[in-house]
Amino acid sequence: MTEPMEREEATSAEDLSRSYGAILDQQNWDVDGLEGPVPPMAGAPTGPAPEPPPDPMRIIEALLFVGGPPLNAVRAGEIIRGLGPGQFLQAIDSLNRTYRDQGRPYAIVPQGQGHVLTLRPRFRGVIEKLYGGVREARLSTVALDVLSLVAYRQPASKQEIDSLRGAESGPLLRQLVRRGLIMVVQRAEAGTREVFYGTTSRFLELFGLRSLDDLPRTQDVQQI
Repeated sequence: MTEPMEREEATSAEDLSRSYGAILDQQNWDVDGLEGPVPPMAGAPTGPAPEPPPDPMRIIEALLFVGGPPLNAVRAGEIIRGLGPGQFLQAIDSLNRTYRDQGRPYAIVPQGQGHVLTLRPRFRGVIEKLYGGVREARLSTVALDVLSLVAYRQPASKQEIDSLRGAESGPLLRQLVRRGLIMVVQRAEAGTREVFYGTTSRFLELFGLRSLDDLPRTQDVQQI
């Protein structure tokens, strides 16, 4: 699930978020090839019939379950060849109807330019019961500064944040990741350790925002 959980971990910030692309880039399916196995040609060796590819809607569900950056139609179409934006949204609607009919504790909700799978509000207390109460703590002024930079410039790298602040931001970024306010949303090319941060659904909830489009747009903010 993508619901951020407030707990201390010894892992680095890079390990606190995993991109679904890293897991599924090596596997592609074709929407037009999901009608079942092709009968063998005459004289061809017989054997167990190959397992047909999974249904596109189940692939989309799996991508959402893995988590990472919000899933959009473009990214899903890279993995499921032939999948159009309309089919993607229809799959999201169908999955949500199934979840509602079955009384599932989770739902697919819009976030940023895509969608994420998250717990319904009435079930989010389960996280506290499982991992302990959320530790309430106020963010320092410098932590809020870093959070603001990530929110308005995402995806933002540590190097970019450091440059804008003129100070080391690593500990503050890790603090914000632990508190579920930001996460790793993009990794740089192979051979480098640079990662890029973005805000989470919890960030939107805590600040009363429906999406990043609701962030204040004042003249001062535009200078960030």
